[in-house]
Amino acid sequence: QVQLAESGGGLVQPGGSLRLSCATSGFSLDRHSIAWFRQAPGKAREGVSCINANDRRTYYRDSVKGRFTVSRDRTKNTVYMEMNGLKPEDTAVYYCATGPEEECTVVGDSFPNRYDYWGQGTQVTVSA
Repeated sequence: QVQLAESGGGLVQPGGSLRLSCATSGFSLDRHSIAWFRQAPGKAREGVSCINANDRRTYYRDSVKGRFTVSRDRTKNTVYMEMNGLKPEDTAVYYCATGPEEECTVVGDSFPNRYDYWGQGTQVTVSA
């Protein structure tokens, strides 16, 4: 049974940092890419980052490049997203997701792979 579970969200001041975790089970991170999405109140869900299964290459939307870093620990079946220099506009519920593809598809700021499995989300609030 495929499962994803996010954790690590919270309230942080502007300029602060958080590390989100996406604990996975039921599939191999060596075979399936993982993407991070976020959804702010009243806004559409948007892709944030993606990591390939095979070469672990990472991709980011422009607004988080240089601030967010995605990595994975295969021994723990967990994908991480380190978020630094957080801004109020980063406030959202963050989700990790996976599907059948090994590699991320990148179109501008989008990662339009097919995502069959999602976590429940973790809230990130950036506020003074």
